[in-house]
Amino acid sequence: MTAPAAAAAMSDQASGRERPRFARWARTAVSGLLPPGLARRFARALVGLVAVALLANGAVNMWLSYEEASASAVQVQREKAQAAAERVAQFVGEIESQMGWTTRAEWARVSLDQRRYDLIRLLRQTPAIMEVLFVDGSGREQLRLSRLEPDVVGSGADLSADPRFARTVADRVWYGPVYFQRGSEPYMTLSIAHAGRNPGVTSVAVNLKLIWDVVTAIRVGEAGYAYVTDSAGRLVAHPDMSLVLRGTDLSHLPQVARAVREARGSVTPETVVGPDGRKVLSAHAAIPRLGWLVFVELPWREILAPVLVTLYQTLILLGASVLVALLLGGWLARRMVVPIRQLQAGAQRLGEGDLGQRIPVASGDDEIAALARRFNVMAQRVQEAQETLEAKVVDRTRELARSLQDLRDAQDRLIQTEKFASLGQLTAGIAHEIKNPLNFVNNFADLSAELAQELEDAVAAAGPSLDPKLREEVAASAATLRDNLARVVQHGKRADSIVRNMLAHSREGGGERRPVDLNAVVEEALNLAYHGARAEQPGFNIALERAFDPAVGQVELYPQEFTRVLLNLFSNGFHAAHRKLLDGAPEGFQPVLSVTTRALPDRVEIRVRDNGPGIPDAVRARIFEPFFTTKPAGEGTGLGLSLSHDIVVKQHGGTIDVVTEADRLTEFVVTLPRVGTVVAGRTA
Repeated sequence: MTAPAAAAAMSDQASGRERPRFARWARTAVSGLLPPGLARRFARALVGLVAVALLANGAVNMWLSYEEASASAVQVQREKAQAAAERVAQFVGEIESQMGWTTRAEWARVSLDQRRYDLIRLLRQTPAIMEVLFVDGSGREQLRLSRLEPDVVGSGADLSADPRFARTVADRVWYGPVYFQRGSEPYMTLSIAHAGRNPGVTSVAVNLKLIWDVVTAIRVGEAGYAYVTDSAGRLVAHPDMSLVLRGTDLSHLPQVARAVREARGSVTPETVVGPDGRKVLSAHAAIPRLGWLVFVELPWREILAPVLVTLYQTLILLGASVLVALLLGGWLARRMVVPIRQLQAGAQRLGEGDLGQRIPVASGDDEIAALARRFNVMAQRVQEAQETLEAKVVDRTRELARSLQDLRDAQDRLIQTEKFASLGQLTAGIAHEIKNPLNFVNNFADLSAELAQELEDAVAAAGPSLDPKLREEVAASAATLRDNLARVVQHGKRADSIVRNMLAHSREGGGERRPVDLNAVVEEALNLAYHGARAEQPGFNIALERAFDPAVGQVELYPQEFTRVLLNLFSNGFHAAHRKLLDGAPEGFQPVLSVTTRALPDRVEIRVRDNGPGIPDAVRARIFEPFFTTKPAGEGTGLGLSLSHDIVVKQHGGTIDVVTEADRLTEFVVTLPRVGTVVAGRTA
């Protein structure tokens, strides 16, 4: 091992030994300054609070500094780019102005020698022009004056197809593309058509190296720079002239490629990579007449310099503030520890059973003194409570037993609710399974009736050729079959109605519970039931009596479900009163259905009364059972009142009762709470 390497190894070992020593020293110093426990946590909280506040302030300052620096840089970049574009355009415009007096109409009447003299004067007055060419109206070259080549007079070369003539005559002014003569300096052709008929053209070759003075004069910050490219992205002017002389193509740079592609006048500066590979803030502006682009770029590090200064200031302030907060926190923590430890010792003795323990309270109104006084009050109350502890234990035990019994009752109700829910699901499943074969029975019964009719039609069509005895037997069998099928259809429809009501009975209430006008709901359901009964039975008629209490007002309920209850009660009343009329009621009997609503303190009451035959006591006890009905076969399923009972009691938390007198009346009384209640484990 070489001597330097050995020295470096020894230095690393020494520094490795010093690090644990410094860490142990730092921990020892902190432990001495901040005793363990609440004091250390308080000091940490204070230091953390100061650190968070300073970090937040530093972050805000850095952000504001960054925003200010970015906004300033963006504004400067935009202004510099636009100004540079205007100066380049001014440079080209001055050349056009110098050429203007060689393109006037009277210049066509002077001699060739005079024209040559005028072009020589143009070369002297405009150093940027390296060559000037005069082409007559027929496209023939007449004069060619150059700073680098011998002059040519009257060559007569045909330039009619040359863009310097053809494009200029068509557009009046033509700006040629940038090219490099002899692989060195950049040039551009500028041609202007003469005034008058059959105009000639004056064309000059402009040395763009002189634009370098314009570009180098642009200063952005300390390290900012500007450069110019043509419409293809090739460098025209740059502070480093060697890049221009090498014909550098910058079209691969993102900012150049996007500017060439979009061809906009100017854009908001963006962060990209510059020609030298550094991250820069770039802005550009277009020179519309030339199709060139002027780029102004500023290194991003220079923009962030104020932000870094703010960062360093924040870190220094943070370190100093944390040190001060640490010292202050240690001093305050030590002041708090002594009385808190007294409280701790007193609480420990109280916990060991010394109920006569009291904490000496120092004079003062601070929080520690208040805590000591509250501790003494607590100890006094604990001592008093000890004397009656057994009685309180007995009382608490009794309350716990009662709560346990309530809990068991609630558990039993929950189990019963779950059983009902399972039963509803089972009922729905059975109804769905019965539905399909029942549909097949009804459909094939209808089809068989049609086939029996077709058989009779076929027998009738056979005429005298069929044996009369056989004809009678076939007709009798077909009639019997048709009668049997009619009974099958009748009972199938009743079974289908039962299945539908089973599904409705097992289904949860739908819709949304909301306040509604109860009188309006009752009136609407009554009209709907009345017109439905008249449509079903043409000879049906009944007198309707209404007594609606306006104080009923709004009631919270499920409108759709409760309307089903009302329709069922109204339909049953219509059926009972009309059946009494058909079964031989006394002379002068008139079917009547009366509906009454009444407002109670916290409930509402609905009474539906009919003057039908009444309900016997044996039937009354079972009217709310599923599938129990007293109607003839095909007219009822026995699920209407059962479903109504579930909707009123389970879904709305109300009650439904029946009052009846034989051969005089039947009255259903429905009571509902005005607001929603919790029923069967859910909000009704």
